[in-house]
Amino acid sequence: MHSTERVILHVDDDRLMTEIVRERLEPYGYRVIPVNDPSSIIDVLVRNNCRVVLLDVQMPQANGLEVLTQIKQYDGGVLVIMLTGLVSMTSVLESMRRGAEACLFKPLNDVAQLLKTLDAAFQKIDHWWDTLQDLTSRRKAEQLIAQ
Repeated sequence: MHSTERVILHVDDDRLMTEIVRERLEPYGYRVIPVNDPSSIIDVLVRNNCRVVLLDVQMPQANGLEVLTQIKQYDGGVLVIMLTGLVSMTSVLESMRRGAEACLFKPLNDVAQLLKTLDAAFQKIDHWWDTLQDLTSRRKAEQLIAQ
């Protein structure tokens, strides 16, 4: 069973940014949940069972890299795509070291790169889901044989 609903948690202190991203992604079948206060991220992840997060690197309330670490400590399987207006090698490398799936630069003038990255993230999730389904089927088959 693949997730038919593509839910994304978008964490950015800029409400306009979360609104623009939501408007750009919804026509492609994504449901975007905006979070403008990064301190509530884990609670929102749990309540909405989100597997993909768009996360701003620079926010006044929190360092996006630290929020990335919190998300990965909560659930290493949540895929996080970093968004940043700061074009620097350091932010990209540190994002990858901490487990980000990708790092994209703002402004998101061309939605194609974001869509490509999100599609790849959801394909990865679907692949792991298929693996878990296969494992469950194999275990059931082994139990039947053992009886």
